[in-house]
Amino acid sequence: MSASSRNSLPKLAPGEVHYLEGPKNRHTELAFAFRVFFQFIKGFRALHFIGPCITVFGSARFKEGHPHYEKAREVGKAIAQMGFTTMTGGGPGIMEAANRGAFEAGGKSVGVNIVLPFEQHENPYLHKSVTLRYFFVRKVLLLKYSYAFVIMPGGWGTMDEMFETLTLVQTKIIHNFPVVLIGTEYYSPLMDYLLLMVQEKTISPEDLKLVKLTDSIEEATDHIQKYIEKNYTVKKREKPAWWFFERV
Repeated sequence: MSASSRNSLPKLAPGEVHYLEGPKNRHTELAFAFRVFFQFIKGFRALHFIGPCITVFGSARFKEGHPHYEKAREVGKAIAQMGFTTMTGGGPGIMEAANRGAFEAGGKSVGVNIVLPFEQHENPYLHKSVTLRYFFVRKVLLLKYSYAFVIMPGGWGTMDEMFETLTLVQTKIIHNFPVVLIGTEYYSPLMDYLLLMVQEKTISPEDLKLVKLTDSIEEATDHIQKYIEKNYTVKKREKPAWWFFERV
């Protein structure tokens, strides 16, 4: 490769260079393992008493007044009326709207935030929140405390969460976990592609049974309630132990 060609290549950020270097020395790898461990402990301590949740995903980029924002606000309200805690990624946009709907309806509202150089900041409609360093830790916590997912219009992060959840359902890691897509115009092309995957036998027809596409909040909550009542016993969280310095 010529010098001019090399100079025209995009520059990698220091973090990208770090991850592309491959294995680090043993001390660095051990330190990383401990950081991950303490991130999980931080999340477990913060969220242990939040009660049964329904997690809402969606774009951070929609502002108040946008139809998707207002719909997510209705979703948060409906979740509160079902008696569940509304859990989101804790940021702006759809996340803020869902938390706001729950907050304004007198329900519980929780956020699991992430440190990002742009977009992400904690929204003001949270009764409890925790900010984490690693996406994969955040994803575990958003799934661990929830009985269902509601997927609003979103981008890469939203798709990542949705397909990881569907993969866990498909592989029987979690069972009968309802996933509701709200936004028929937005998600119809994706559903068409999922049906093509069924046709090509890369997924089974049964894999789509838990996925519900709708614009109706009532239809969404009915779908969720049906699967929860049929397959789960919703357990209340135990009380905090003062000797562990725990708080609700």
